[in-house]
Amino acid sequence: MPDLSLVMLSAGSSTRFGGKVKKHWLRIAHTPLWLYATNQITACHNFAKVIVVCSPDEIRYARLFNEEFTFIVGGASRQESLQNALLHVSTSRVLISDVARACVDASMLERIFCNVDADCIVPYLPISDTVVYCDETIDRTQVKRIQTPQLSKTAVLKKAMQTTQLFTDESSAIKAIGGTVHFVLGSHNAHKLTFAQDMQLLAKLPSAASECFVGNGFDVHAFEEKKTMWLGGVKIRDDIGFKAHSDGDVAIHALIDALLGASGAGDIGELFPDTDASFKNIDSKILLQKVVTFLGDIGFDIINCDITILAQKPKLQNFKMQMRKTLATLLQIDILRVNIKATTTEKLGFIGREEGVGVIANASIKYHDWKTL
Repeated sequence: MPDLSLVMLSAGSSTRFGGKVKKHWLRIAHTPLWLYATNQITACHNFAKVIVVCSPDEIRYARLFNEEFTFIVGGASRQESLQNALLHVSTSRVLISDVARACVDASMLERIFCNVDADCIVPYLPISDTVVYCDETIDRTQVKRIQTPQLSKTAVLKKAMQTTQLFTDESSAIKAIGGTVHFVLGSHNAHKLTFAQDMQLLAKLPSAASECFVGNGFDVHAFEEKKTMWLGGVKIRDDIGFKAHSDGDVAIHALIDALLGASGAGDIGELFPDTDASFKNIDSKILLQKVVTFLGDIGFDIINCDITILAQKPKLQNFKMQMRKTLATLLQIDILRVNIKATTTEKLGFIGREEGVGVIANASIKYHDWKTL
């Protein structure tokens, strides 16, 4: 068993990147960027443990991509995420990388895994431009552009991380406690994806796969008197609503399941369990907004949805267009891509007996095409 662990930092919010998709979820064919970057490194070296640090909203979904990795929740900063990861590292050395550097090549890793006995091995790129600091031109041969991954002695790095002072990389923290740092030549291929315009650095990588993904959802709720009825995000009546933990919008609940089904992300009960008091009587439009944001974060665009409401009562003909407008706004798609149908069950079953309402929803999504930006 090798005495080396790999930590991939993938818990960022991509604030500087902009756009609706977090950069680590951009798809290379079907593979999210964080996994592509991880596979690039693991293909070149054998690790005792591979730790992927994720945001709390994404960790459950990320786990579906590889059962052998260890997934942990990151912190509010890169440093906090690293501190969390180090709690799971027991090997004598650890390689830390940012998934925003998706093209780390084998030759760069060979230089990092040199036999130099230093507390931290750091790849860098030399500067070719003139450099001015505080209005003074300085010797550019003394300036280095620091990259990751960086190889550190675990005990030293853990000690260096026992601070509230923020560092942007491991070598800075280790240097601050008097540790030794050795520099090796990095790689121009290992560009860091920070801003949207940096995506041109990924131009040689395959674009996102063009397939569409379809999901369906079904939900049913019984009537409850003295409660407001919401369907498709629209208020229908005040005297009778639906028995549910939330506001009971059965149409939105079915739609959420369809969207989650298309993305392979489970079902509404996994994201919003009825045992969680924070969802008690919650507006289902808020839940749908959370799902739309989640789908965008993990690299999907919503194409369309088709909803069939099964109700003996109430009559919904006059509400369907308002539902379409409301859902189109929430889904961030054109109203023509939202279809609402309403029908009865010809007085058959519990719906026919006017005991409740059922809804069937279908939705289609696709990977966000980052190469068209």
